Amino acid sequence: MGNNRNELEEQLENWHNVDYRMNNEGFEYCFKHYSSFSEIEDEEFHNLRTSLLTQMDTMRKLVHSRIEDVHNKIDELEDLDD
Repeated sequence: MGNNRNELEEQLENWHNVDYRMNNEGFEYCFKHYSSFSEIEDEEFHNLRTSLLTQMDTMRKLVHSRIEDVHNKIDELEDLDD
């Protein structure tokens, strides 16, 4: 995108849209479900967005793994009590 006034105003509107979505929809919905924000022409933004999605997925997998681990430990204790 260039630097004429109309293009700058469009860039500003796009950034305000991202900010609005992050604040009102939450990060996960904003970046995972709402949009890939292809209108944002910023490589760092897209690298960070991709990294964020990867980290959120990693965190979700870790939490699910921990839940399963604790369930298994509880089951083992119950088996010992029988």
